[in-house]
Amino acid sequence: MKNLIYLLLVIAMMVVAAVVHAQPNKMPRIGFLSASPEIDPAFLDGLRQLGYVDKRTILIEHRSANGKLDRLPELAHDLVNSKVDLIVTQGTPAAQAAKKATSTIPVVMATTGDVIRTGLVASLAAPGGNITGLSFLAPDIATKRLELFKEALPKIASIAMLINPDISTEMIGFKILKDDAPKFSVNVRMFELRNLEGLDEALTAARREHFQAAILPPNSSYIPERQYIVSIAAKHRTPLMYGWRDFPEAGGLMSFGVSLSDLFRRAATYVDKILKGTRPADLPIEQPIKFELIINLNTAKQLDLTISPNLLARADKVIR
Repeated sequence: MKNLIYLLLVIAMMVVAAVVHAQPNKMPRIGFLSASPEIDPAFLDGLRQLGYVDKRTILIEHRSANGKLDRLPELAHDLVNSKVDLIVTQGTPAAQAAKKATSTIPVVMATTGDVIRTGLVASLAAPGGNITGLSFLAPDIATKRLELFKEALPKIASIAMLINPDISTEMIGFKILKDDAPKFSVNVRMFELRNLEGLDEALTAARREHFQAAILPPNSSYIPERQYIVSIAAKHRTPLMYGWRDFPEAGGLMSFGVSLSDLFRRAATYVDKILKGTRPADLPIEQPIKFELIINLNTAKQLDLTISPNLLARADKVIR
């Protein structure tokens, strides 16, 4: 009898083991598609606050193009083929690559520009399809950036726009500023910047043609290289306006834009809702309501610039 019971227990354990082995892994797999080599800590922190920890309750598969935007479509297809449950994208090119790669896997855009003009979604309120998330391009933000730059440097008459023509949102922003520039008595012209290796050459060309300052559109893939970008601007003694606070904090002159950390934390809430069953089509696209003006007064002094006390008083942060 004891031998029979022992045998039955062994068989039962083998059956249970076989069933467990046969069951698919229930841990959600999240693809993260970006041009940057790192995932923003704010996104991981946002997930953690909602109970999602990489390799414990979820698996995150990061595919980075490392600044080479032409690799994004291939990486997007790789995530689709690996059958992730959801894809999070950083930057408009990554979102466009994900949209082309899948019409069924949910896609959460963490940081994206003009989602309507780029054709990513049909409507902010009702995005439809499998894509939702956040857009950092609020109405008139590009114009407001130019207005603040002109207020900081009232004597400038010409501004170089450092544009990657392969990025649709940067071209959209340039066209907006081209139309609005006469309101601020400045001439705006595009200088191509397809990759950061061309930054020195672009600023050299701008200075040779007597452009007194430059604007670098918000591109999150540039953030890891912010020290290099700031150093090249300093080399040319060119005042630069940026879209993210990371740049003046690294020694750049000034920035105006949304908080990337806020966007990534909000993206985590979209992931949570979708994993719990909400359809992306039912989640409206969010746009920012808070913007940050950051001014590095030390850099202004190095460039022999005087920033008005009024503008300094309105800044969210002044680095002294």
